Parts: sequence; structure tokens; C-alpha cells
Amino acid sequence: MESFNSNSEQETKTIAREFARTLKAGDIIAMHGTLGMGKSVFARELIRTLANDPELEVPSPTFTLVQIYDIEPTPIWHYDLYRIEDPDEIWEIGWEEGLSTAINIIEWPENLGSLLPKNHIRIEIKTGSSQNQRIVKIES
Repeated sequence: MESFNSNSEQETKTIAREFARTLKAGDIIAMHGTLGMGKSVFARELIRTLANDPELEVPSPTFTLVQIYDIEPTPIWHYDLYRIEDPDEIWEIGWEEGLSTAINIIEWPENLGSLLPKNHIRIEIKTGSSQNQRIVKIES
């Protein structure tokens, strides 16, 4: 497990950029943390780095549940599962296809229950020693 301290949104983005360089097709990133911890900031920067486009529009998939980026060499599926009430809802949005072809970034993975694959990379973002500090833990 790796642990990083972030004292700003910019530092969180730097951590995400470095982490993005380690990802490959089939990777599943499960992002844990309470509201406002920076999961979306981290996910957006991952996607922009993987797309090699720092200006890429990366909307939150809060209402659509998934946002798909068809980029080369590997597509990215970004899930926000905050609003799902039953893990089986994931099948309606192409869960199997995303797992087989893409890098998958999942916010609120706990809402998947037992459907979260065991071979995921766990990222936890939580408050550090001050209100603005974040601790980012990455566990493969």
C-alpha cells in the first residue's frame, strides 16, 4: 500500500497523474471516501491524463451513472454509483462490457456489494491532520 499526503487540490491532481501512468486495460479502480474528499477531482485527473488531454471535459456521471471515454489505446468507464439502490442496477449500464474492455474508475464502489471484483485497486481518500489536508491511500 502506498500513502500520500495532499495539501491542495493541485497536489491531489499530481498524485492522480502519477498513478494514471501505472494503469492498463482491465484495471478496476474503486474510489472510497466520504462526500467532499476529492474522489471526483482524482478521477477527473486520471481520465485527463489517460486521454492525454488536460482540457478534456469530464462531467460527473452522478445522474447517468457511467460516462464512457472512447480513447486509444484503452477506453475508460467512469462510474458514480452514489445513487444506485440495488447492486443489480449495474447490469443495465453495460457493466460486463466495461469490465472486459476498459479501465474502470468507480466512485462509491461499496454500493456494488459483492459485485465489486476482488481484483480491484482500492483508493481511499480521507481527511488528514487539517481540514484541507487529504491522505490518499492506494492499495493494489
